[in-house]
Amino acid sequence: MATTKATAAKSTAKSTGNRKASGRRRRTGRRDPLAIRLLKADHREVETWFDEYEQLEEDSEKLELFNKIALALKVHTQIEEEIFYPEERGDVEEDMLDEAFVEHDGAKKLIAEIEAMSPGDEYYDAKVKVLGEYIKHHVKEEEQPGGIFAQAKKGDEDLEAMGERLQVRKDELMAQLTPKKVN
Repeated sequence: MATTKATAAKSTAKSTGNRKASGRRRRTGRRDPLAIRLLKADHREVETWFDEYEQLEEDSEKLELFNKIALALKVHTQIEEEIFYPEERGDVEEDMLDEAFVEHDGAKKLIAEIEAMSPGDEYYDAKVKVLGEYIKHHVKEEEQPGGIFAQAKKGDEDLEAMGERLQVRKDELMAQLTPKKVN
């Protein structure tokens, strides 16, 4: 009988712990201010697309998905560079922001190289993979404890109002940069 009670107690503690952990994670996401939520949502979207790219075999599908990735990254980097990073100067360590600009520049150059190629070209897939790894590293630096987002949340900027500006600018850029379909 004692063994059954102990097993039940462990089971209850384990499930309660799991609920707490998953509940904590959800609450944290909801507490993020709008600017951070929007930027993190962009990160998740592009990460998913890089994972999907790895599974593709058809060149036409690779090209279509890479074009979505490239557009999303161009827009994301531009709204960070135009709005988020400049407004966070003083709240976020200067070195971190400088590195983020340099990482953006490296990603833009790699995107341009890939755009000048075709999916069947030598190193095309390798360059897309390296871009994905590069972006993953950049995202980690922004999202890690003590990273850019954590420091921004402790700063003086109104990240809710900034989030609204980020969304407006993102919508403008998506409209400008999305290729028009010819019928």
